Amino acid sequence: MNILLIRASNRELSISNQLADMILQTYQKTYHAETNVQILNAYDLPHIDTDYAESLRSRHNDDAMSASLVLSDTLIEQLRSADVLIIATPMHNFTIPSCLKAWVDHVVRIGKTFTATSEGKIGTLADRPVYIAISAGGLLDGNQPDFLQNYLKQYLKPSASAR
Repeated sequence: MNILLIRASNRELSISNQLADMILQTYQKTYHAETNVQILNAYDLPHIDTDYAESLRSRHNDDAMSASLVLSDTLIEQLRSADVLIIATPMHNFTIPSCLKAWVDHVVRIGKTFTATSEGKIGTLADRPVYIAISAGGLLDGNQPDFLQNYLKQYLKPSASAR
């Protein structure tokens, strides 16, 4: 079983990382499965750049432009091969940290992870269990804005065929 653990906090002992570690340990104990855990430190990811954007728009296969998509392809393959996804993230300014947004920007690609139809965008990756460990400086009790959970739910919701 392949588990992809994405860490969006660069503090090893952050609450979100500790929660994600507990989720991982519980999952391994519960399912008694041999696991291959791949840890991705999202805070090391670059944001998409001009070459990336131009590569997506280009209709010709320019090697220099295509090279900017290598990281994106790698991250998509990591996600595609994961049987389980665990995301550890703090809440920054009521939403996800920019490093986690960079990961989303790299893995959400037309023709790779979704297709555009007249009914909207349809995900093309297989559904899998997703666990999200969130830490925040206050209570997530509905009395303050929370764009983090809805944002991730939108991108990680099951494909239409699984509903």
